[in-house]
Formats: sequence, structure tokens, C-alpha cells
Amino acid sequence: VNGLMMLGFAGARQQSELCNESLMLEKLPACGKSFEEMMKKVDSKKWCNLTEFIMYYDNFTQCTEREANNASCFWPNPLAEGFITGIHKQFFSNCTSEKVHWEDPPDEILITLILIPVLLTCAMITLVVWCSKRSDIL
Repeated sequence: VNGLMMLGFAGARQQSELCNESLMLEKLPACGKSFEEMMKKVDSKKWCNLTEFIMYYDNFTQCTEREANNASCFWPNPLAEGFITGIHKQFFSNCTSEKVHWEDPPDEILITLILIPVLLTCAMITLVVWCSKRSDIL
């Protein structure tokens, strides 16, 4: 019975507190403006280095979450995500991840890296065979 009552109360609460999307969209730009002001303190050449502005970004994230919750909306939601994506495009559009181009080492190093294990394996096999033929010493 308790479970059914709680389910009924939760359903009534959800119906009375519908997401006020217009209020949320009205309040989110304040978070963006605050983030923009904080990002002015960071050299634009360092905008791709998260360690330079992680605290500002954390404040921005908490602000968007708080405003979404104040409007009785869950977070993240499609509207908040769209707003956050817009901020990302504004500040981080030039931050592309560079693909690492792997190259083989020079031939001399490659040959050495291949031959050392092969020669060690041959030496170990030779040692095992030689020791097995001289079982009288062991």
C-alpha cells in the first residue's frame, strides 16, 4: 500500500511541476554570459586546454543545471543541450583533435627489435637442448 501511495504522490507531483521550458530558455543565457565573462580572463590561444578553464566550465555546467531544475526541468534535456552546444561552438570550434600519424621506426631500429628476440629464442633452445643431452651433470 505504501508503494502505491508513493507512486500516486509521485505522479501527482510530476503533473503539478511540468517543465517550464520558456523560463529555462530565458534563464540559460545568464549562465552563458557569466561563462563568457570568465573566459575573457583566459587567453584565447589556451581555450583548447581544459586545465586553463575547468573551474569556469564547472560553474557554467552547475548554472545550467540549477536553472533547468528551477524551471522544473530535468537536466540535461534537449533544450539545455542545444544551448550548451551553442556555447561549445562559440568557444571551442577551433579545438579539433589532431590524428596522430604513426610511422614505422627506421629500418636499423626495426631490424634490431626483430632480431634480438629471435636470437634470444635460438640461444635458449640451444641451451635447453645442450643441457638435456648432458643430464649426467645435472
